[in-house]
Parts: sequence; structure tokens; C-alpha cells
Amino acid sequence: MSKEITITEESVINKIYIIRDQKVMLDKDLAELYDVTTGNLNKAVGRNIKRFPEDFMFELTKEEFDNLKSQFEISSWGGTRKMPKAFTEQGVAMLSGVLHSDRAIMVNIQIMRAYSKMREMLTDNLGLKLEIEEIKKKLSNHSKNIELVFNYLDELIDKKDDKKPRTQIGYKKDKE
Repeated sequence: MSKEITITEESVINKIYIIRDQKVMLDKDLAELYDVTTGNLNKAVGRNIKRFPEDFMFELTKEEFDNLKSQFEISSWGGTRKMPKAFTEQGVAMLSGVLHSDRAIMVNIQIMRAYSKMREMLTDNLGLKLEIEEIKKKLSNHSKNIELVFNYLDELIDKKDDKKPRTQIGYKKDKE
């Protein structure tokens, strides 16, 4: 009797934004995934506001909202009376307890998997960045060493070119 919900990880990841140095999803996008109106989602949150402290959910400022809108070529936001709410990963997890439906549970599971996948990708990228930095340091050291070798070679060439008469060591022959 339960319908299989097919939401791709990619479609979820595309709805995750970085705002205030946090990965968040907006109420509009979550409502779309849960197949409810944004108003109903926000009403459910409002009835359970104690479950959503500032580190789980926050309202965007006008500047943040304008910045977010400017990242899209065509605005599909329409007119909004209130600023959108942004939900962190913990806030999204809390939504499954607020929205009482099988779809909400299934969508939450897929969203949590997408967050995990995203975290994995970021961790992998961090490892690569550290390896690249290590290689850069080695290359920098190699460059310094090569430069030093060339400086020594230049000094040797200069000494060879500056042929000063050498003072003879030992017995000197009398000039006759």
C-alpha cells in the first residue's frame, strides 16, 4: 500500500545551500520534497517551535535572501511575505517528528543520506587538499634546493673565469 518515493540524492544535494557557514535547506524546498505547502510546513514548525532552536532553524535576513536570489538567473521565488526559514541538518531531522506522514519519514531518510554523502565528498576533498598542500611544500623545497645548486654553480663559474695568478707554494727557483 505504501508508495515508493523516488527522490535522487542529486536533487536533494542541489537544494542544500551554504548560509552563515552552515549547510541548510530552505522551507520552500523542503515543502516541495514533503509534498506540502510552505505555509503548512511553517505552521507545523510554529506549533512545535521548541523543537527548533537557532542552531536547527533560522530565518534569513533580507540581505541573505537577496544574495540567494541573485545566484539564480530566473527567480522562481514569487512574492514572499516573510523571509524564508533555513533548516540545518538537525532541523531537517527534527521535521520528521513534526510532519506526521509516511512520506515525511521516507523523504527525511533520503535527505539524511544526501547529507551523509555530501559530508563524505567534503571529507574526501579535504584529504586531497591536504595531499596537494604536502606536494606543494615538497616542490617548494625542491625549488629552493635547485636554486641553491645553481647559485653554487654560478660561484664556481665566476671563480673559474676570474683567473688570478696563484701564488706559488714551496721552493722558488732563482731567476737567472
